[in-house]
Amino acid sequence: MTRNIVISGGGTGIGLATARAFAEDGDRVLLLGRRAEVLEKAGVPGALTHAADLTEPADVRGVARLVAKEFGTVDVLVHSAGGSGQLEPPAAGDDPLDRVAHAWTVAFRLNTLSAALLTEALEERLAEPGGRVLFLSSIAAYRGSGSGAYGASKAALHPYAHDLARRLGHRGITVNVVAPGYIEDTDFFGDAMAEERRAQLIAETSNGRAGRPGDVAATLHWLASPAAAHITSQVIQVNGGAERGH
Repeated sequence: MTRNIVISGGGTGIGLATARAFAEDGDRVLLLGRRAEVLEKAGVPGALTHAADLTEPADVRGVARLVAKEFGTVDVLVHSAGGSGQLEPPAAGDDPLDRVAHAWTVAFRLNTLSAALLTEALEERLAEPGGRVLFLSSIAAYRGSGSGAYGASKAALHPYAHDLARRLGHRGITVNVVAPGYIEDTDFFGDAMAEERRAQLIAETSNGRAGRPGDVAATLHWLASPAAAHITSQVIQVNGGAERGH
């Protein structure tokens, strides 16, 4: 049966790999992101694309109207949008507290608010029974990211997912979180990473390799399947054991 899939951050990295996994099943996919040109180049067969800033309520209302028109019902909602904030304009001025306020505000807007707004806007359109809501967290939610803000903004998704799972469970809807570790071939780390840092991240894993977008996409795809119907309010780590440390 063809399902309707909505994926934020669907133009690159994990979101794109996930979109391709669902499209290969013949599902209808809507890709959301801020950069129209990136979405258009994604090349997911048959996918719809829509550019929107999911941190802005007005843009999210536009997404909700589009979903109502094109899909009606949402079977799977995947929140892959977010980031470290390196693509955002820097803080104005040199005041240290202004920089702190800017960094934390950006992190929570990108990683937490965007997911909350889209979920709340589409909640009543989730298929029942069988609807799936899937959030992308991070290993940083468990052990920090060096800045505090990014890890905290991802960790905030965990209690939100638990609350949603309780709220939506009676409708036959599951809510889960996937927390990746180091994943190569994404835009998260910018244009390049020092080889020493890459080697360090790989050395932290138990299986001795970097993660790939497909690793996370496969987990999300399974959590959206009938086989995972009794799994909800869980945080699944996909990091090759790196969170346990060495």
